[in-house]
Amino acid sequence: MIEWLFAAPRRTLSLVAAACAGMLAFALYLQHGVGLEPCPMCIVQRYALILVGVIAGASAAIPRRGAWITGSVLALAASGFGAFVAARQSWLQWHPPEIVSCGRDFYGMIETFPLKRAIPMIFRGSGDCTKIDWTFLGLSIANWSFVAFVGFALVLIALLARSMRAPRLAHA
Repeated sequence: MIEWLFAAPRRTLSLVAAACAGMLAFALYLQHGVGLEPCPMCIVQRYALILVGVIAGASAAIPRRGAWITGSVLALAASGFGAFVAARQSWLQWHPPEIVSCGRDFYGMIETFPLKRAIPMIFRGSGDCTKIDWTFLGLSIANWSFVAFVGFALVLIALLARSMRAPRLAHA
């Protein structure tokens, strides 16, 4: 299985991009289907997830070794950033501060600000960063996000390490 995953770097990057798309779809389902409001840190994690997915997908689409190596490094950096934000949010959930200031609620923004100022605020998220609304196997969304970003980072590191050992990997 491991050999199959890393034998073709473009396939590995395509799987990373597909996993990112699946995670983003699930996040949108939780937001729009279940009604969970994302907090500002959740929105930043989504941006990092989009970056990882777009970079990995674009790198997989280009049949050059340099493209997937560069893409792997950039996606690794975006994964590290996403893991940092997810770790910070997890820490805030485990040790909530006395005063929480993660953002305003949606209706409060619309009522208080003109529409041209409210719309950018909506995309920043409005939920509480310390609140745990959903869990699976005892872990919150932020915890699972951290696990996913670390998983992406490990896959990308393994892909890069393999490229250093075997400089002429298959391009398919």
